[in-house]
Amino acid sequence: MPTSPRSLDKLKPHDGIKIAPSILAADFSQLGNEVKGVEIAGADMLHIDIMDGHFVPNLSMGPGIVQSIRKLSNLPFDVHLMLSEPGRYIEPFVEAGADHITIHVESSGDISAIIDLIRESGCSAGITLRPGTPAASIKPFIDKIDLILVMTVEPGFGGQSFMNGQLPKIRALRAMIDASGKPIHLQVDGGIATGTACQVVNAGADVLVAGSSIFKYRNDFPKAIQALREDK
Repeated sequence: MPTSPRSLDKLKPHDGIKIAPSILAADFSQLGNEVKGVEIAGADMLHIDIMDGHFVPNLSMGPGIVQSIRKLSNLPFDVHLMLSEPGRYIEPFVEAGADHITIHVESSGDISAIIDLIRESGCSAGITLRPGTPAASIKPFIDKIDLILVMTVEPGFGGQSFMNGQLPKIRALRAMIDASGKPIHLQVDGGIATGTACQVVNAGADVLVAGSSIFKYRNDFPKAIQALREDK
């Protein structure tokens, strides 16, 4: 059985662009094969979107799915909780095999305490913000996190178009990270494909979450992943 690194520590910032395929776009009738396929193809982590139908207008998978694919992959599991009350679900996802957990700054509860809970569990912790939430909302937590996720679509559904207006926010967060001196990953999710990947990388991102732009090429995952890394 694959062993879990329990954090994103092995993915050092600034040593190249990391690709995180989002299994929301995978063929769930072939999920095990798809997870294995993107790992073999060179993915750096697996992005897993968890939605509660309340914080966002959609439902997705729960801890059971994470547990079922954990034994199939050595990739770090990057779990994005789009939940109204994420603090209630940290333990179930840690037990299921999460390595990293990202929560929304707009969620209910004591965000700082939830970040502490994630880190105390042995996972790395991230924080994310909706397109309408300003970059400054991250400032109170920057000394406690390992990753910032910028949503370049409204969270909830895959396949949406990239919001070009989020590029200034990515640049602002890159400047904030650099000023902090901390090795924080800057991840971007939403409409990432060739043509937009280069824009977010140039703005300062180092981790790209991609769903349909990878999984629609299920006959050639290596080519799809490499195309994102090399987008100019």
